[in-house]
Amino acid sequence: MATAAATIDSGKLPEAKAIDAFLAVALIALVAVVVRAIWFTPIDAMLGAAQKIFYVHVPSAIVGMYIGCGLLAISSIGYLWIKDERLDRLAESSAELSLLFMAIVLVTGPIWARTSWGTWWVWEARITSTLFLWLLVLGYLVLRGAVESAEGRARLSAVMGSLAALLVPFIHLTVRLFRGMHPGPVVLKPEAPSLPPEMRLTFLLALVTFVLLFFALLRIRMRWAAVRNARLAMETA
Repeated sequence: MATAAATIDSGKLPEAKAIDAFLAVALIALVAVVVRAIWFTPIDAMLGAAQKIFYVHVPSAIVGMYIGCGLLAISSIGYLWIKDERLDRLAESSAELSLLFMAIVLVTGPIWARTSWGTWWVWEARITSTLFLWLLVLGYLVLRGAVESAEGRARLSAVMGSLAALLVPFIHLTVRLFRGMHPGPVVLKPEAPSLPPEMRLTFLLALVTFVLLFFALLRIRMRWAAVRNARLAMETA
């Protein structure tokens, strides 16, 4: 008990070496993918060099919405069912990382749109619904900071986090349900992928890298939340 208290008081995270190693691998992979995308992947004949934003924009969208918001929704629903504190920590951590990766999407998207469409923003279904999901996750985190009771905070935020389970499938279908300037699926489409082999390989490597980075950061965030909750429990005991 004394060892655990000392670890908490010192602010050190359990298994810090393993966590740092995981994050280091993800960061090295990220640098390697950026180098490959910029210098060793062909420039798109129609979109030019701006198309290389694709290797950041799309993996960030997949990780932020499908993985981040997916974990947020699943862990929130799970918490409402079994009231496990670990699920609440997973939901909180997933929400913060989802907000980060979707922010990358909302920043890189207008940059790419400016060069491809001649405008920074278009109020179409895919883009608008992604912004709405980002605001929902932001509201989720604001709600967590506004409720003092730990049990009430977990319960109310879980209800709000569960809404992501409805929005993510809707966003996925927007390009097929509504007409707009946003392109349809390029890699994950029912027909054969339309990317050339070199571009497809770069995209897949970028996707794997962003997934590794997400889970490396998630582990760190979960450990920090566990230490924070343990410290708060000791202070209120």
